[in-house]
Amino acid sequence: MKNIALIIAGGVGARMHQDIPKQFINVHDKPVIIYTLEAFQKHPSIDAIYVVCLEGWKDILLAYSKQFGITKLENVVLGGDTGQQSIRNGLYNLAEKYNSDDDIVLIHDAIRPMVSEEIISDNIRVCREYGNAITVIPCTSVMLKSESQEYCTEQVPRDNLKITQTPQSFFINELVKVHNDAKNKNMIPSIASCALYVEMGKKVYYSKGSEKNVKITTAEDIEIFTALLNAKKPDWMH
Repeated sequence: MKNIALIIAGGVGARMHQDIPKQFINVHDKPVIIYTLEAFQKHPSIDAIYVVCLEGWKDILLAYSKQFGITKLENVVLGGDTGQQSIRNGLYNLAEKYNSDDDIVLIHDAIRPMVSEEIISDNIRVCREYGNAITVIPCTSVMLKSESQEYCTEQVPRDNLKITQTPQSFFINELVKVHNDAKNKNMIPSIASCALYVEMGKKVYYSKGSEKNVKITTAEDIEIFTALLNAKKPDWMH
């Protein structure tokens, strides 16, 4: 009964306007991806870590992992042309070793470095109880529906809306089967694993996320991440 983290680090970060991928940008002399790997390295329930990485960055990632003591890292796999193909590459690779019916995989964005122990733990708990787990937070903003980028004529009720995050956890053998079924049906790759499950007619179950579990996609997100790293919770907050 193993819990395997699959970290997806295949993005090029075009919106960051930097010469290096966003997951390798340094914050306080440490790459973003190492903060992410450390969260899973430190979690007592995580047995192994696999990373799906951009071509040309594997050796750099291995060097960083050695430098920062990421001893649970077992393999680095080359990414695909899309996010879902990258997930599939990593999934198929780790399934060669971890394929017992009670082994689960936690798929997580490398650019969500603030994932907490509590989020990881709840993801594992929900997955083992219900069969899968999708990290979510409530939608607290007014949601507007638009047919153009200039104006709106309709709002979407937010009471039943959830904002998804990662990790997203699944039993490995079942997820492999879902991917194989989707390939056989020539389905267009989904953006996220939870979307793939829904498109394949399966229920997905919620686990607890956090507003702090930010996804770094722009330069402003780096500022937010840095501020969160530097923040200290006031004494009156428990």
